[in-house]
Amino acid sequence: MPSVKARILNLYLNWAMKRHPLHLMEPEKLTAGAEAAAPKKPPAGVSIEKIDGDVSGEWHRSENAENGNLILYLHGGGYYFGSPKTYRALTFALAQECKADVFSLHYRMAPKHPFPAAVDDAFAAYLWLLDQGHDAGRIVLAGDSAGGGLGLALMLSIRDHGLPKPAGAILYSPWTDLAVTGASISSNEKSDAMFRRIHIEEGAKKYLAGADPTAPLASPLYADFKDQPPILIFTSDSEILFSDSTRLHDRLKDDGVSTELIIEEGLAHIWPAFIGRLPEAAVSLSQSADFARKCFSAKVER
Repeated sequence: MPSVKARILNLYLNWAMKRHPLHLMEPEKLTAGAEAAAPKKPPAGVSIEKIDGDVSGEWHRSENAENGNLILYLHGGGYYFGSPKTYRALTFALAQECKADVFSLHYRMAPKHPFPAAVDDAFAAYLWLLDQGHDAGRIVLAGDSAGGGLGLALMLSIRDHGLPKPAGAILYSPWTDLAVTGASISSNEKSDAMFRRIHIEEGAKKYLAGADPTAPLASPLYADFKDQPPILIFTSDSEILFSDSTRLHDRLKDDGVSTELIIEEGLAHIWPAFIGRLPEAAVSLSQSADFARKCFSAKVER
C-alpha cells in the first residue's frame, strides 16, 4: 500500500494535472510551471555547470563521484515540455547516490522539432561524451517517461552505429509505445494520478508529426534489443503507462537482455522524481544506485 504522503501527492496531482487539458496547453507554460517547483540550488557536495552549444544541458557534478562514473539523463515531458531544471531533484540525488557525475541533456522537442530530433540530439550527446574522453563502459543511461523511451532509442542507435555500448540503463515509467496499444491505457485511466488517455494519444501525435508510431526509434517496444546491456525498469501498477513497462520487460527477456522490473503499488507516474517528499522515492533511488554500481563495477572487472 502506498504511504500516506504518496496518497496525498496523488490527490494533489489529480487536481493539479489530470483534470486539465494538458495536451492543449502551451509547452512553455508547462515547462515554466515545472521549473518553478524545482530546486534552485544543489545540495552540499553537488555543483551545477550549464552547457550551451551544439550539445546543451547541465552537468550535476558530485564530489563523491568515483572512477569516471557518469550518468546521461534524459528528461521526460512527453517530448514537448520539460528541461534539465525540472528534474534537478532527481538528478542531484542520482549524482550523490550513484557516486557519479550526471549530464542532464536539453534536447529539442515537439511540436517545433518532432521525431526524430530528440533521438538525434541524444545520439549527438553520447558522441560528445565519448569525444571528451568518457569511457562508454562507465556511462549509465537514465530517463523517465518519454526520456525513458528516448534512452532506449539511444541504445538502439548506439548499437546500430557500431559504437561502444553504455554500461546499462535505468528507466522510470518509460513511454515505449507511441501507438498507444497497451491495456493499461484504458484499464488504469481512472487510477492514474496524473494523466488521461487523451493526454497520451495527443502527446504522441505532437511528437510523431505523421511518422510511423511503431518505428523502433519512436516506439522502442517494437525494436530488436539483442546485444544490449542490463536494464532496470520502474513502474507503478496504477499508472496509465504500466503496460509500456511490463511489455518492454517481456520483450527484453525474449531478446536475451538482462532486465529487472520493479513494480510498486498505487504510486504516481515517475514517483522517484519526488525524492525528498516520498519515502518510496528514497527506496527507488537506493535501488537505482545499487544497479548503477553493479554496472560500473562490471567495467572494472572486465
